[in-house]
Amino acid sequence: MRRLIVRAENDLSELQSGDSIQGNYWQAEGDDPFFVISFPPVRQRYLLISLKGDDSFLDPKIYYNGGRGFREESSVDMGTGKEFIIVVDIGSLGTICSIRLDPATAPCTFCLDIASFHSRNAAEEYVERLQRSRPLATLKRLEDIPRYWQSIRIPSFAKRKSTLTRYVERAEELAIAAATPAPAESPIPWLSIVVPVYNAPARYLNDLLKSYLTQDISGVELVLSDDGSSSPDTLAWLRAHACANVKVILNERNQGIARTTNVGIEAARGAWIALLDHDDLIAPKALKVVYSALLSNPSAQFLYTDELVVDDALKPIGVMLKPAFDPVLLSGVNYINHFSFYRRQRLVEIGLLRRGFEGSQDYDLLLRYLRGIPEKEIFHLPYPAYWWRRTGKTFSRKFIEQSTENARKALMERYSSHTAKVGVSEANTPTLHRVQFANPNEKMPLISIIIPNKDSHSLMRRVLDDLYHRTDYPNVEIIVIDNGTTDHRVLDLYHEYRTKYASFSAHVSSEPFNFSRSINKGMRLAKGEHFLLLNNDIEVIDESWLKEMVSCLRYSDTGIVGAKLLYPSQRIQHAGVIVGFGGLAGHWYLNKAKSYGGPMNRLHVRSSMTCVTGAVMLISRECAETVGQWDEENFAVAYNDVDYCVRAYKAGYRIVWTPFACLYHHESVSRGSDLSGDRKERFDREKANLRELHATTSFADPATNPGYSNDRSEPRVVPFNQLPGPRTWFQYGVAPGS
Repeated sequence: MRRLIVRAENDLSELQSGDSIQGNYWQAEGDDPFFVISFPPVRQRYLLISLKGDDSFLDPKIYYNGGRGFREESSVDMGTGKEFIIVVDIGSLGTICSIRLDPATAPCTFCLDIASFHSRNAAEEYVERLQRSRPLATLKRLEDIPRYWQSIRIPSFAKRKSTLTRYVERAEELAIAAATPAPAESPIPWLSIVVPVYNAPARYLNDLLKSYLTQDISGVELVLSDDGSSSPDTLAWLRAHACANVKVILNERNQGIARTTNVGIEAARGAWIALLDHDDLIAPKALKVVYSALLSNPSAQFLYTDELVVDDALKPIGVMLKPAFDPVLLSGVNYINHFSFYRRQRLVEIGLLRRGFEGSQDYDLLLRYLRGIPEKEIFHLPYPAYWWRRTGKTFSRKFIEQSTENARKALMERYSSHTAKVGVSEANTPTLHRVQFANPNEKMPLISIIIPNKDSHSLMRRVLDDLYHRTDYPNVEIIVIDNGTTDHRVLDLYHEYRTKYASFSAHVSSEPFNFSRSINKGMRLAKGEHFLLLNNDIEVIDESWLKEMVSCLRYSDTGIVGAKLLYPSQRIQHAGVIVGFGGLAGHWYLNKAKSYGGPMNRLHVRSSMTCVTGAVMLISRECAETVGQWDEENFAVAYNDVDYCVRAYKAGYRIVWTPFACLYHHESVSRGSDLSGDRKERFDREKANLRELHATTSFADPATNPGYSNDRSEPRVVPFNQLPGPRTWFQYGVAPGS
């Protein structure tokens, strides 16, 4: 056994030191801790990593360095659990001489042991010794542990350019080639880029200035507002670089980022204002793309772009590909952030940035600025116009508790009114947010729960018991639409519940299964203010699930709400459906670990979708009356929920998915497969109907991004085919740029 050179990086502090790495305890203090593990070109072949959380779930990821830094394309996700034993086959000889271990994406405490071995047998013998000292029998009783042993093989030599590199290069190529009209000659710039500066290293300012000067578009000024820097290098650089289009404001004392930014905005002359941090950059030629987007949409009041994440040497390490404007997602996380473009006049009208929101001052500004603007005037430009230098040294990273508290203060102000106050609590990521709409004194609307069924005694007994005894919603009626049960146990069960509960009814009629027809029947019988469609193979996990779904109807224009569904194996079955996946529609992040957060941790907060599954779907009566009946002719069994949701989306209704209503789905156990015989013919016919009625082969779902592929449940970054154009949420699936 041989020890390796291990370097702790970024948000890690050692809690207990020892003579070796074995048994060391570490505290992860932020959301991006990682270790770099180095080894020589000639080395022992097997690297063994033992990782154990101290009452915390871990979600480790391994990156290998193929010569261009550690990138998402060269990574392996280990899933979620409390203990991992990971064997990495690094080869006995190779030019790749380091890997990176990210133990978790949230603050936690853990124990780490790393060693290398010449053979697999030697590694396995070591694991046996670990088992004796730290028995894995305890582990096997834990939930959410995907595996305790995982082997990875990394390549011996660097490969071709990563997908991320090709994505960035292609975006720049398209921007350079774009025919962009020159801004009209005017003494007033069309854009002012305002940057608050405080003790910025000269090389950061050089990078920022270079990115501005090489934009190849006129009518833009750069405003650098210094917050009383004490660094002589910073002050000397600012004095040396002031010129006609680079305005430098030297504030005599430190006033904080909000006031310093406001001073810059007040000195700016542009009709549009964009905000940047002093350590970040504008992507090459990005302002050409932004100008074209604004020129083609003169009604725009706000525009935001995607972000490229770079390391301190400006090497790409990730990308933030955002959805079209989603106020629901924004209520849980500031996914918009930079690069954002504001109308200067409206900024002044709302009072610019406010003190008292340090660390979340941009979030507070966004919430106030966007309130009241019609969504058709809020545009997303799915182009990586902004390079975010990830150093972990921002205020919000260093003072996360204060930043989180200030974010929730801004959210409470945004969603409260004179007649109703809201609370804001933590989401499934503690630093993200969940707006609490519920008023304990408010009468809950009647919910009509519609359950299609035939036979399936054990499923029906469980779901009915869960609804009456494990669900805390006080005002429901349950309507079972049965298409011909012959099992006397099920008929007796119906009789039992009719006798016990006046709110229960079952309607039995022998006919071929047609989900859409069953739902239509249930809706005609329903008396409720809203309808809940529920499969018979659903199992309740938390009793507050229905209250959560009903509360989501408080988001403006919401007509449909969907839940997070898990397989019994604790893997994700439903986190929303993307229209266009595979040329039809498909579940997002299917089979990922229960705690998987997805890009920007958006699966840990509520968000808008174009479609959610009909297995658990809440529909407002207003939406149902507007959209009309479910399509019995074209979608008897498959894709009826996709058809209905797309029709609701086209009618202007918002569809909300929430992870805070989480249930088990024993998917299709009562109905069987659609992959043979008459069922396959019907399934193929319904797929063709979906393509024809909703053009799903070219549908551009606003919940995802043109930079993502649509060929798999976990999309990958793909280079653009054409320069994407700006988009709003309700564009009815029209591809950006078309």
